[in-house]
Amino acid sequence: MKKFAGLLAVLLICSVAAFAQERGHEGEHEGHEVGGHIPAHGPEAAPHGAPPAEHRGDDHPGFRDQPGHPEAPHVHADDHWVGHDTGRGDPHYHLDRPWAHGHFSGGIGRDHIWRLAGGRPDRFWFGGFYFGVAPYDFAYCNGWDWNADQVVIYDDPDHVGWYLAYNVRLGTYVHVQYLG
Repeated sequence: MKKFAGLLAVLLICSVAAFAQERGHEGEHEGHEVGGHIPAHGPEAAPHGAPPAEHRGDDHPGFRDQPGHPEAPHVHADDHWVGHDTGRGDPHYHLDRPWAHGHFSGGIGRDHIWRLAGGRPDRFWFGGFYFGVAPYDFAYCNGWDWNADQVVIYDDPDHVGWYLAYNVRLGTYVHVQYLG
């Protein structure tokens, strides 16, 4: 019985040491996972008076900020919106007639998760509401399942007439316009 108790004590000590060692690494990438997380809020607005980010023609910038992250605008688990930094004057998101179809009256933010019910990037729908992805962002939604993915809509604080559609499964987002 004493040998059994001794063996049990050794196993317990080893288990605690292994657990502590593993826990010591959990902060290394904490907050930087992508996908499966729903941001508590949308991105911060660009500071007033900040010049718009410069673009090189129609080139799309890279967004893979860490190994394993998507090459698309995405949100880290700590609610950092990677890629939403071009500022208010970004010509890719200029609309001559913002809100031409009105404002989205469905729920906005993390408490309103919508399931895509069909379409493609230029026109998709859920819950009786229709949206279209900004043409500049088409490449960023290639992996979206237009018949099943869950999305959350956020206000875009910098680009008048646009919302941000966040794909919960992928952790990526695109600029979308409400179509009615």
